[in-house]
Amino acid sequence: MTATTPSLTTLLERVRSLAVDAGVFGRVTIQANELLCEAAASAEPAHYRLGMDGDRLWVSLTMADRWLSESIESDLMHTGDSMEELLEEELVELGFDHGPLPIEHFRSDARLFTFRSPLPIEIEHVAAPNAAETAATCLLAYEACFRNLGDMSAGNDEE
Repeated sequence: MTATTPSLTTLLERVRSLAVDAGVFGRVTIQANELLCEAAASAEPAHYRLGMDGDRLWVSLTMADRWLSESIESDLMHTGDSMEELLEEELVELGFDHGPLPIEHFRSDARLFTFRSPLPIEIEHVAAPNAAETAATCLLAYEACFRNLGDMSAGNDEE
């Protein structure tokens, strides 16, 4: 199955609707077979994403600004929390029962600072009835996990 299949398009459209209904993101769009959700109050532009990389579906938070990424890392260092534990707490609170998700943190080839996790959805099952809800839960847990870290909510101070 390729990233341009109708099943992936349908999944992204269904998750987009759920993301908009949640009301926690800025602009929510689908571009190049990827769902992009603007972080609502970040000090610098950042996006929560849902899309394919290789043969896996991933949820991620990306930003071009190194200082924003470092502000998240600094908060984690000062509190002693791990990203995985914080994400797992949010997933549990949202009723997710597929276990914890690992988090990778790196600078992508597109020069974006990236936090990402693989989704527990096999690509051949993106059309399954619960796939969109699972993907949306992971996306919303990412937003809840990162919302109060670093300068991800700094935009709220300017209002």
